[in-house]
Amino acid sequence: MKFSEDHVWVLEMGATARIGLSEYAQEQLGEIVSVTHAEIGRFIEPGDPVGELESQKTVVELVSPITGTVRAFNENVVEDPSLINVDPYGKGWIAELEINDSEEIEHLMNMDEYESFVED
Repeated sequence: MKFSEDHVWVLEMGATARIGLSEYAQEQLGEIVSVTHAEIGRFIEPGDPVGELESQKTVVELVSPITGTVRAFNENVVEDPSLINVDPYGKGWIAELEINDSEEIEHLMNMDEYESFVED
C-alpha cells in the first residue's frame, strides 16, 4: 500500500489499483456522511477528483494520485459511508482504476514515509 500527500492510499492489484482515504484523513474529517463518485469509464489523471466525501465538518474531494480509467466504485460506501471510518483500508475502499502507468505508484510514500509525513 502506498500513500499520497493528499492522504489517499493506493493498493496495486495487478492491472488495477484500489484507492481510498487514509486512516489519518478520515480521523481528521470525523464521521463521513455521504460519498459521491466519478462515472465508470472516466479517464483520471493525478489531481483529478474521483469522488467527494462529506463529513459533519466539511466536504472534500478525493483526488487520484495516479493516472488511470475508473473501473469500479465501492457501492457499499455510497450506501454506508461510515465504512470509511470503520475500515478505511479494507471495506472502506472507494474506487478501482485501471492503471495507466505503474511507475506513478512507485513514487508514492510507503506506510513508514506516510506516517512520518503526517507527524510533521
